[in-house]
Amino acid sequence: MSLRILFLCTAYNGLAQRAWAELTDLGHQVSVQIASDPDTMRAAVARERPQLIVAPMLKTAIPEDVWRRHTCLIVHPGIVGDRGPSSLDWAILEGEHDWGVTVLQAAAEMDAGDIWASAGFAMRGASKSQLYRHEVTDAASRALLQAVERFETGRYVPQPLDYAAAGVRGRLRASMRAADRSLDWEMDNASLLARIRSGDSFPGARGEIAGVRCHVFGAHVEPSLRGRPGELLGRRDGAICIGTRDGALWLSHLREKDGIKLPATLVLGEKRLREVAQRPLRPATSVAGRRDLAYRQIRYREVGAVGYLHFDFYNGAMSTAQCDRLRTAFLQARQRPTRAIVLMGGSDIWSNGIHLNTIQAAADPALESWRNILAMNALVREIVLTDSHLVISAMQGNSGAGGVILALAADQVWARRGAVMNPHYKSMGGLYGSEYWTYLLPRRVGETLAQELTEGLRPIGATGAERIGLVDAAFGASAADFLAHVEQRAERAADPLSVRKALAGKRRRRAADERRKPLESYGAEELAHMYRNFFGSDRSYHEARRRFVLKCAATACEAAPEQSVSRRAEVSA
Repeated sequence: MSLRILFLCTAYNGLAQRAWAELTDLGHQVSVQIASDPDTMRAAVARERPQLIVAPMLKTAIPEDVWRRHTCLIVHPGIVGDRGPSSLDWAILEGEHDWGVTVLQAAAEMDAGDIWASAGFAMRGASKSQLYRHEVTDAASRALLQAVERFETGRYVPQPLDYAAAGVRGRLRASMRAADRSLDWEMDNASLLARIRSGDSFPGARGEIAGVRCHVFGAHVEPSLRGRPGELLGRRDGAICIGTRDGALWLSHLREKDGIKLPATLVLGEKRLREVAQRPLRPATSVAGRRDLAYRQIRYREVGAVGYLHFDFYNGAMSTAQCDRLRTAFLQARQRPTRAIVLMGGSDIWSNGIHLNTIQAAADPALESWRNILAMNALVREIVLTDSHLVISAMQGNSGAGGVILALAADQVWARRGAVMNPHYKSMGGLYGSEYWTYLLPRRVGETLAQELTEGLRPIGATGAERIGLVDAAFGASAADFLAHVEQRAERAADPLSVRKALAGKRRRRAADERRKPLESYGAEELAHMYRNFFGSDRSYHEARRRFVLKCAATACEAAPEQSVSRRAEVSA
């Protein structure tokens, strides 16, 4: 049975996109409406005539006249009985060991409607956004698919919320206040981490650093440096290290009041950091046989004949400097006596391409945009032209725009089954895009599908991406399961005979491709379009970037590809 389903969303984020991809894969017709106000929701319902309404991420109430006439399912990131807008925030701050997602029916009382389904997960030491993108999204997918299946039968009766029932331990929680997660560097690391993680990536935890009142993001424990609480102990790759009661923390990003989220060193400025020591680490270091606890954005490890290159950039954004460092790390990995290099990206997000926030903060955003895309192109080019190693992209998380194309530069592309990709640029003010996408995307899916993917501005799930050849394999029921299978598959792929055969085939294909059209011609044509986007009279890209960055400073949006839906985006299977 195919249902007409309407999504009402505050933002078309990764969870909503995952739900859309999985429901459309099942044959349902799903339309998406950004729910800016009650009248917009009413108009969408009248227009779409849905059989079912789903709110995968909605921060406002559905109008009573809508939920009384239609079944409206709310996806709530809390255990059964949990109510309130700060569910996951409190779960992190109060150290819950397990949590869950509940799909409930809209009713007069927020989050108190009848329950259609629920799913649980184990908590881990991670930020709110990391938990949301992985554990919460996985649980929401399971629960929502079950709820939709139950709705389809027409026989299921949802269960009223009963706080007297065994196992119902949720409760009504107030909205978390800034004071609930304010920072005092006299606290211990565990308390500070809980507060910072509960507000990351929005709205952040409020604290003072070097006399600057700001919101703090991206906390990591420092294993060896020690100093007075609040003392700045070092800086590395845009992050700063600050002393605490029982140790020290690295903080990757800060945001001043009314400002935008930026690498911590950019917010504090050179004047405040003049006496703070640089504490660089090599961009790629082999740490096989021991766990690397140091804060680093780029890590390299070897297992047998396989090198694993991790690049964990906050929210998947890659600045000019980060692209340059990653290119250096890749070139170093290519000098190692291995047969395969696995590009691991980040554990949270694979990559979202160029760094819109650092571009916005630059003295000349057009020039910084240009520098950033040239650095991305240089990185992609090195991967495409590598013929000494088999290169594999292992996409643990979501990706967008140039981040998707970065993955396609490899010889093989593997994706976690729950990952969502947005292989398009144009929602950012008509940005044309580069990273050799006009070569890499059509060679995988053909010209027709490449045009559909870039012009349609629609997400695609890993399973759908495998079906059309965008990726070679989608697997892994969870992040841990995906990583385990990556190592097994990479070990097999690095077999000497297999690698020799694969590289010989690659050289032949590259030579044939080069005869048809040189790789640099693709790049030059793309950059001509990008030059007009950045420096031309049409300011659409700059206005779209500015709106996106400033909106993210005031709301919970996290990555440009996850906001690339118009006020109304109708998508059907």
